[in-house]
Amino acid sequence: MGKVNYIKIAKKVASIQIGELKKINKVFDKSFIKAIDLISSCKGKVITAGIGKSGLIARKVSATLSSVGISSFYLNPGEANHGDLGQIEKKDILIVFSYSGNTAEMSNMLKYANRFSIKIIGVASKKESILLKYSDIKILLPRVDEADPTKMVPTSSTSITLLFGDCLAVALMYKKKFSKDRFKIFHPGGNIGQTLMLVKDIMITGKKLPTININRSIAEAIKVINLKKLGLVVILAKNSIKGIVTDGDARRGIKFYSKDEKISKFMSSKPMTVEENISASKALAIMNEKKITSLLVVSSNKSMSKKLKGIVHIHSLLKYGVK
Repeated sequence: MGKVNYIKIAKKVASIQIGELKKINKVFDKSFIKAIDLISSCKGKVITAGIGKSGLIARKVSATLSSVGISSFYLNPGEANHGDLGQIEKKDILIVFSYSGNTAEMSNMLKYANRFSIKIIGVASKKESILLKYSDIKILLPRVDEADPTKMVPTSSTSITLLFGDCLAVALMYKKKFSKDRFKIFHPGGNIGQTLMLVKDIMITGKKLPTININRSIAEAIKVINLKKLGLVVILAKNSIKGIVTDGDARRGIKFYSKDEKISKFMSSKPMTVEENISASKALAIMNEKKITSLLVVSSNKSMSKKLKGIVHIHSLLKYGVK
């Protein structure tokens, strides 16, 4: 027996599935639009269900819907037969996945939903299946060739069902005008949360800000720097930013000049500023590029009179894991 070329096998499996997935376009008809409209107008929860591989896909679809602001959970049809049907209410919607559409364990759940007029979106590949018979909206998946040598192991069939779930979720995002800001609410942690975090979410504000009037002395400025511990002080005139003085500049200044010398003499009049709604990762990139450790945060960089909203420090960015 010759040596098996596993890379060639893997590429063949991928090629078969990519080809079969193109059949998904057959699904996008009036029934798909009805499903979008029904889910977007749902006053209760969107409950997904399925058995075996279809159950795993149903779990994933539910998780995706939840992440885009649609209240959803997965219900195992087998466990539902032993008391969990009570979790389904009249205002809910059922999305049931079964590639064959004839999984026996689903029967009681489907009958229960029909009895109490709970809407069912059925997703299956057989038009005459039990699932689609009970469904209010029938999503007919195309028949596909499995990618294994026996043509029996769920491969292409699970992939196309999963793809349908993603298409459904993304279409609903457009329907509900789902934005990055809303997405951030549901993903405060992890890499996604870090990516979506804005400067205003982590900037230093209020009494923690090191500020001083432009007419104050260098000695007073050093007191503020020592107290606030950010390594700088922001120079203000009528609440507008006029410049900054770093800890190093202030200490070098007092070494060679009178402690009563006005702080304006030592300030940098063009400090780097960013708007509060830019991403924290972009702020970090600016700091790395300019080789600085802090940025002043303003409402708008276009305004001639910039009002200080806060300060974002590199330590804060690193603390929250911003990259």
